[in-house]
Amino acid sequence: MENFLTALFRAFVVGGAFCTVAQILIDRTKLTPARILVGYVVAGVILGAIGAYGPLVEFAGSGATVPLTGFGYLISEGVRDAVVKDGILGALKGPLTAAAGGTAAAMLAGLFASLFFDSKVKD
Repeated sequence: MENFLTALFRAFVVGGAFCTVAQILIDRTKLTPARILVGYVVAGVILGAIGAYGPLVEFAGSGATVPLTGFGYLISEGVRDAVVKDGILGALKGPLTAAAGGTAAAMLAGLFASLFFDSKVKD
């Protein structure tokens, strides 16, 4: 039980740190939330490519894989694995296959939301 609580605490602290940094960027800069989100994905790709994000994933588990930086890390790992397996063509298909499950889930959630809810223009 102690290992579970430790893992939960680590995930909470790391995931919370990502959220805190994003909130500070929203409050203190003129960056739009969309640019901050894209920056998080790009940071995850870069940190994954240089091998710095893997140890954070080992340490924090879901606290590092669930935020958008984790999506970027997933893309970089997909490219790395696919290039080893398929050569240069893997650089193109690696991110698509690595992130296919999450992308499909997001698309299906959006589809179901559009079927059950009416969108309205804000005034």
